[in-house]
Amino acid sequence: MTTLRSFTCTDLLKINEINLDPLTETYGMPFYMQYLAHWPEYFQVAVAPNGDFMGYIMGKAEGRGENWHGHVTALTVSPKYRRLGVAATLMKSLEQISERKKCYFVDLFVRVSNKNAIAMYKKLGYVVYRTVLEYYSGDPDENAYDMRKALSRDVEKKSVIPLVHPVRPEDVE
Repeated sequence: MTTLRSFTCTDLLKINEINLDPLTETYGMPFYMQYLAHWPEYFQVAVAPNGDFMGYIMGKAEGRGENWHGHVTALTVSPKYRRLGVAATLMKSLEQISERKKCYFVDLFVRVSNKNAIAMYKKLGYVVYRTVLEYYSGDPDENAYDMRKALSRDVEKKSVIPLVHPVRPEDVE
């Protein structure tokens, strides 16, 4: 059985194995600490019965007015715990937190080449809202999908009506 719990400072020393995945965006310690200090409820870890870290999710609430939303900054699951529903459990937790904060939607960015993640997010009810050109740095830079899922506050589902034209990273609110 998977246990979800709040992430702690000492957990930063235990996520290296999970972060070695090439599709996982990794950050410096100050970045993780900032999220832990500002949005602790959005920073969760999934723990296996044997104490292994199965995965984690890091997010925040941001925006104003009808753009008030939950944002998934990072979601990653250890390769040995994939396809067991861990990511879906972590996403559901973040969505519930966002509902309690009266957000209109949850959004995330995903590499357009990450077909498995895109398929999973679609299965969880997310739609491609827009393409963000050259969002991920690399050689070459890679585009991202901004995927969204409307929450109960967005009765008319305005937040998930796809945009026709791609945007640049500097145009993302």
